[in-house]
Amino acid sequence: MPHTPKEITLNYQIPEEVSRITKTLRDAGFEAYLVGGCVRDMVIGRKPKDWDVTTDAKPEQIQELFTETFYENEYGTVGVVSETDDETVKVVEITPYRTEGVYSDKRRPDSVSFHAKLPDDLKRRDFTINAIAYDDSMGLSKGHVVDPYDGIKDIKDKVLRTVGSPYDRFHEDALRILRAVRIATDLGFTINIETQEAIIKTAPNLKEIAMERINTEFSKMVMSKDPMVGIVMCEKLGLLEYIMPELRRGIDVKQNGSHIYTVWEHNLRAVQHSADRDWPLHIRLSALMHDISKPETRRWSEEKNDWTFYGHDVVGGRVTKKALERLKYSKKMVDVVSTLVRYHLFFSDIEKITLSAVRRIVRNVGPENVWDLMKLRGCDRIGMGRPKETPYRLRKYESMIEEAMRSPVSVGMLKIDGAKVMDVTREKPSPKIGFILHALLEEVFDFPENNNEAFLVKRAIELAELPIEELKKLGEAGKEKKEAEEEKELAEIREKYGVK
Repeated sequence: MPHTPKEITLNYQIPEEVSRITKTLRDAGFEAYLVGGCVRDMVIGRKPKDWDVTTDAKPEQIQELFTETFYENEYGTVGVVSETDDETVKVVEITPYRTEGVYSDKRRPDSVSFHAKLPDDLKRRDFTINAIAYDDSMGLSKGHVVDPYDGIKDIKDKVLRTVGSPYDRFHEDALRILRAVRIATDLGFTINIETQEAIIKTAPNLKEIAMERINTEFSKMVMSKDPMVGIVMCEKLGLLEYIMPELRRGIDVKQNGSHIYTVWEHNLRAVQHSADRDWPLHIRLSALMHDISKPETRRWSEEKNDWTFYGHDVVGGRVTKKALERLKYSKKMVDVVSTLVRYHLFFSDIEKITLSAVRRIVRNVGPENVWDLMKLRGCDRIGMGRPKETPYRLRKYESMIEEAMRSPVSVGMLKIDGAKVMDVTREKPSPKIGFILHALLEEVFDFPENNNEAFLVKRAIELAELPIEELKKLGEAGKEKKEAEEEKELAEIREKYGVK
């Protein structure tokens, strides 16, 4: 296999601050090459997200050459902090040439040796397109590559292959199984047949990978331009059952007359729309999972002569929460996504939904999330094969939300706080203060004009005179009454207009 350097011209220019680092290494008598994903991206013509350098210098020798470094790993990687001309901080990771021992836990090598040469280092890498070393000593966009596994050719052919046997690579680190799909999705590449066959056979090894690592790769896939392609590929290659098996239940599950796609395809089209709009991860996950519980809530209605999916939003919120917790997403991400899934059915008919109901939904999802709920609703509609929302409908929805958000939908939006309540009522800190605030919130919920300090102070003093049990019941009774009325109202709307 040839290791002769080949001259190429990159389709992306190396930043000077990165080139200064490789020059510093060479000036000190060491070899230095850009390597991995940054070289691949520059050949393609994309801006690299990360910059990696490989060298024959040892970690302690690298640290001696640069003033700002950090070295906190067992793989010899030294992070070098570099500032650009506009004072933007950039971190370049420099790793010594290394060879690796066996991967007995299918996650990391049992041993690492820094007594290696460049060919040894490239041989241990995962895919051919990441096993290209670039010598930038000729300039910022023209130089030599060492490409022993024909990675340049695979980039041109848009094919993903492993370095050497795919079975060996996947048994070393099972996360590479998912990385293959994620990288292929991100780049728009196909995976060659031998690598696909190895993925299918080694897929069960994903069970031995920490969920945090799976989360990282899966999130990157969802955040790609074509998450629908990646998720379909995961299913085809047998990976999805080890990532999000709940999604698979929607395969071949037909819906009612308002849907032209199965539950599976509808969810995929919804998440693809969120990617087409370049929306953030929490909206993309919500779009992917919004109908995740339709399969278990599907019932045949003789009256309608069609399928119904009553309660799939409520059940889906719970299923989403458990799935994201299993995948080790942050509590904030879990809470936001599960809430959006729970309330995604709210917006249906602009002529029938009342302002009171809109206020309630704003309070349920939080003012900070209500516009994302609107985006999720748009993904749902596009996922059904519907035409885009008309400008009038959008303006109507937005005007109702704007008007509803003038009303307090949480205690924090009241024109009075706990400190003020204690001041005017002479009450000491206790649960009673919270009961008073919630009672006040219920009173002004449908009458936002009462959300002023004068009215609230007067009512707080009056409420403080009530026994605590009566005060507690007052707030809870009003809450239960309003929630019951809302559920009845929404049920009637859904029944009449076919929104399940």
